[in-house]
Amino acid sequence: MPYTVDFTDVSTVGLESSPVAAALAGLRANEARYFKNKYDHVFVVEPAQEAAPAVEWVSRILADERGLVIESKPLEATAFQVENIYIAYVFYESGLSINVMYTLDDGGKRAVGFKLSDGMEIPAELSAFKFARQKSKLAGTIRGSYFVIKGTYPAG
Repeated sequence: MPYTVDFTDVSTVGLESSPVAAALAGLRANEARYFKNKYDHVFVVEPAQEAAPAVEWVSRILADERGLVIESKPLEATAFQVENIYIAYVFYESGLSINVMYTLDDGGKRAVGFKLSDGMEIPAELSAFKFARQKSKLAGTIRGSYFVIKGTYPAG
């Protein structure tokens, strides 16, 4: 069942099995606030199994670009387009959030972003990445990293 993420009253709905559910909910709310403020987009997530195309698209990019396979179970995902950017998010049980921002225009910016919820360790499969810290009122301390996508992955 789809869930509209509320960034005023943060809820762990859909994320309860995560050992860092409250921090992951804050991270998810932080992303929802960003898209509402920047693009007036309402951030709606679905259970990962119902959003399988988004999860598979993100997984394929990770595998093709960097040989990465995320060990944690995906809990929720979403995919949407704002302006000329196709965006997909997957929220994992470990507290990890992965997003792909894929500009649809040729030569546009395309990247994969990783965000770690407050209180989680860096997953072994991401140990090669350097993570920068940022503070968030909703999510505490978020650690983030990214890489630029070199290949072509038609959206959706």
